[in-house]
Amino acid sequence: MTMASKEILITGAGGQLGTELQRCAWPEGWTVTAVDVAELDLRDTAAILGLVTSRPWAAVINGAAYTAVDKAETDLVTAWAVNAMAPAAFAEGCVKAGIPLVQVSTDYVFAGDKAGAWEVEDPVAPLGVYGASKLGGELAVRTSGVRHAIVRTAWVVSAHGANFVKTMLRVAETRDTLNVVADQRGSPTSAADLAAALTTIAVRLVEDADAPTGTFHFSNAGDISWADFATEIFRQSRLRGGPDADVVPIPSSAYPTPAQRPANSLLSHDAIRAAYGITPRDWRIALSDILNELIGAAQ
Repeated sequence: MTMASKEILITGAGGQLGTELQRCAWPEGWTVTAVDVAELDLRDTAAILGLVTSRPWAAVINGAAYTAVDKAETDLVTAWAVNAMAPAAFAEGCVKAGIPLVQVSTDYVFAGDKAGAWEVEDPVAPLGVYGASKLGGELAVRTSGVRHAIVRTAWVVSAHGANFVKTMLRVAETRDTLNVVADQRGSPTSAADLAAALTTIAVRLVEDADAPTGTFHFSNAGDISWADFATEIFRQSRLRGGPDADVVPIPSSAYPTPAQRPANSLLSHDAIRAAYGITPRDWRIALSDILNELIGAAQ
């Protein structure tokens, strides 16, 4: 395999996942080229097709998305352009180039009304525009004929960008008590851990024509509420001399938002474990790594 055929195109360079994909320990000889909105407007399908077919990429990882869940409720066209039409263009380009596509999706494709963890084959029924548009992207990829892996994830956090961990630490700088929703459950996902999983999948898809394709779930291991998550963030932050606050659990009804959130975002890891041997680690350990980067090691 030539060096040129070991170059992966990554979207969302400035986001949490894009940042971690660039920091990832890729196998020797592999390189990544990461583009962000400045280099590629995801609303421009012709530009997407042009980029994908312009060079001998080994694969594409589309980690970019329109993720403003509440804004999407009134910004339908942009959400659908970025979350559905862009993946369609990436899929078409990858078919023409004869390369695999890794498409990142979301727990929001589910209604959130199941008692246990969501399996990859469970019925989808998004509650809002964000989830519906991301499902549109899944369908575009699935029906394109491209060799693909769709990886759904949830509650992504890292030391970069805007996310729940950084928000909690920031707000705790000025407030002693925080109200946090306690009736939405799931498991956090370290962007670094997700990036490592996507790296494993992408390399396999390139090197092995028989590598598993289809839909997979990845998050860290555990089953908690947002309030539980906040409580553990502050417990670990205290150990590092970082911001601290008391967490008051509240129902979702006390914190209304334009978009309805799934009550259950817990994702089963059975498919990704069986196909790729990926067993996600506990979310608390992943959180510790993020806080080490943000605050420093525990004292």
